[in-house]
Amino acid sequence: MLIITNPLAAKARQAWPTISKALDGAGIQYQTHETISAGDATIKTREALNSGTESVVVVGGDGTLSEAAEGFFQFNDDPAVPPTPINPSSTLAILPAGTGNDFARGLRGGRSPLQDWIHLLVAHSRGNHGARTIDVLYGRCNGFEKSFICLNASTMGIGGETAGRVAAQGKFMRNFSGEFRFVFAAVGALAAWRERRVRVMVDGRVVVDGPMNLAGVANGLYAGGGMMLSPEARIDDGRLDVVTASGLTRANVVTELSRIHTGGHVNNPKVTITQGSIVTIETFLVQDAMPLEADGNVRGVTPVQFQVLPGALRFVV
Repeated sequence: MLIITNPLAAKARQAWPTISKALDGAGIQYQTHETISAGDATIKTREALNSGTESVVVVGGDGTLSEAAEGFFQFNDDPAVPPTPINPSSTLAILPAGTGNDFARGLRGGRSPLQDWIHLLVAHSRGNHGARTIDVLYGRCNGFEKSFICLNASTMGIGGETAGRVAAQGKFMRNFSGEFRFVFAAVGALAAWRERRVRVMVDGRVVVDGPMNLAGVANGLYAGGGMMLSPEARIDDGRLDVVTASGLTRANVVTELSRIHTGGHVNNPKVTITQGSIVTIETFLVQDAMPLEADGNVRGVTPVQFQVLPGALRFVV
């Protein structure tokens, strides 16, 4: 077992003594690695799996977890060809210690104590608990030339702007909850945002073509510090959920921010949710390219395409 820890994650250093004590007490053998830069978790995971490691555990948040998930796949020289699993029997696990912990929250339908996740990992390590096969999303942005894995959700427009602002927040802001940090960043992103023409296609069909506030693609239930982008999203249904918001005023967006944590925004006729296997989101002018985030990591700009890879990863839950 390889345990990857992100020392910059909101609660990782605080959680590690509890985690190590529990694993050592259970007689579980493991190696550890502290990430040193963006993308390091991907590199280390890929190296470990190619060397025979069977299980990778992340102590951190959604960003580090997403990087580790990407390391489970071997990418092709041609971005149009989806990546393949390095070892289909290997497993990924999370010990939540980040800002939002959205993916972990979605797996349980709400927050669970760290101790519950530790007990789950111990049971799995002893062969008393299996792993669940889940979907992942394969994304291609920056003119479809830059490729990446998305485990939980990706947002563009105001969502992408918000993620960039969260990532840029300093040490002082890390003292606050994930929900507060995301809302604080969203207010700033909203003030600077302007609509631009966006075309969204799902499985070859145009679902939206016009001025856009936000577009999101969901695999998991939560994103952005507890926001329920699509109440119907499931990580093992072989489909992606495409959420679009078009024609909302700034006042409308503020209202929907207060409702999105419970999924109430879906009742707004200007918000649409479409399910499918492949989604393409395009802007038409260079100055209109929308920044996009995936699992909290800023990845690039539109145009972007996502494709669901059904049952491509085994996750301990």
